[in-house]
Amino acid sequence: MLAFTFPGQGSQRSGMGRPWVDHPSWEVVAEASAAVGRDVERLLLDAPMEELTQTANAQLATFVQSLTVLDAVERVGLSPAACAGHSLGEYSALVAAGAMPFGEAAALVVARGDAMAHAGEDAPGTMAALIGIGDDDAEAACHRAEGEVWVANYNAPGQVVIAGTSDAVAAASEIARELGARKVLPLAVSGAFHTPLMAAARPALRKALGDVAFSTPEVPVVANVDARVHSDPSEWPGLLSAQLCGPVRWRQTIETLSGLGTTTFVEVGPGAVLTGLARRAAPEAQALSVAKPDDLDALLDAVAGPHAAADVWHHDAHAHQGEHLYMSERVVVSPCAGIFMPEASLAAPGTGLLPGTAGHAAAGHETDPSHVRTGDLVGRVGVTEVRTPFEGEVVRWLSVAGERVQEGQPLVWLRVGAERG
Repeated sequence: MLAFTFPGQGSQRSGMGRPWVDHPSWEVVAEASAAVGRDVERLLLDAPMEELTQTANAQLATFVQSLTVLDAVERVGLSPAACAGHSLGEYSALVAAGAMPFGEAAALVVARGDAMAHAGEDAPGTMAALIGIGDDDAEAACHRAEGEVWVANYNAPGQVVIAGTSDAVAAASEIARELGARKVLPLAVSGAFHTPLMAAARPALRKALGDVAFSTPEVPVVANVDARVHSDPSEWPGLLSAQLCGPVRWRQTIETLSGLGTTTFVEVGPGAVLTGLARRAAPEAQALSVAKPDDLDALLDAVAGPHAAADVWHHDAHAHQGEHLYMSERVVVSPCAGIFMPEASLAAPGTGLLPGTAGHAAAGHETDPSHVRTGDLVGRVGVTEVRTPFEGEVVRWLSVAGERVQEGQPLVWLRVGAERG
């Protein structure tokens, strides 16, 4: 079972979009720019770190980068069984789960980033990561500091983030060291996120949330504020508003996802912070990140290994008839948009003929209707013939008779091997 996790602010890097420029998923960036009226491409390609660390820019850039990577992952045929996102990443997770449209989510992220930036100016604060300390001791350090400082993130066993005014965070950090923290790492942020110091951002965010039409998530989404699954779309505006001033319960979120049956955590977007946290919080599961196009093959290999890969395909902008999957797997994809009608004589091994098709065998396939040779007809999209560039066995049909398909959509999955004489 795959769970997709999405990073938050702090994972952005200058030039992080450059590896994706020639990938088909780069079109997501233009869509985002049109939706929010900002030059997102420049942020992802040319903005220096000084500009990218500004809250409004960091959140928009990280969100769009994550959704670009998500689009690429979806193009290889993988979809999550559950989703979660760390802070800002929760918005990416809701888009991935179909709970809100991409364009509306992008506009909401802009409103959130602007509101948090203004709140940080009105109530200045900072954050620090405490390493090697338990949750209870981190909370005790904040209480004993007797100032405006709180736990902001429960990230993983032995890793907690605190936030508040600069003096209070410094005092709590010293107490945390006395209580056993091995390291205290100041974070380069412009406010005390996920604390009461962000209260000034809530009215603007609530107003923006009121303009978004939320839908029932297609897969479970675990919320930051309580580490629980929420399937009622009417609950999400309140959860996202509460998230501004409440701690991110990420360790508990990983535990919830594990309880749902997650065996593989896939971090979708820039960086690999959540991958490390998942390995600490759920050491029995595998965790990996997809941040650049080369990571897609590693993801497919990881999924193919323990899970016998189903519904997996690899889209390449320059290869429309057949696509690489992994080693002995290939899929044939649609050369154009239209209604798909599969070749009636083909069947997946042991399944009989394709449902709804005639029961005759084509010449050359009398003894094995699941086998195709290079150049064989596997179906039609509209009036366009679809022929396979590979020889192999039909493993599974990925599109059904009468389905409207798009260019590049997978039609049939083949297992290739030694050619027959």
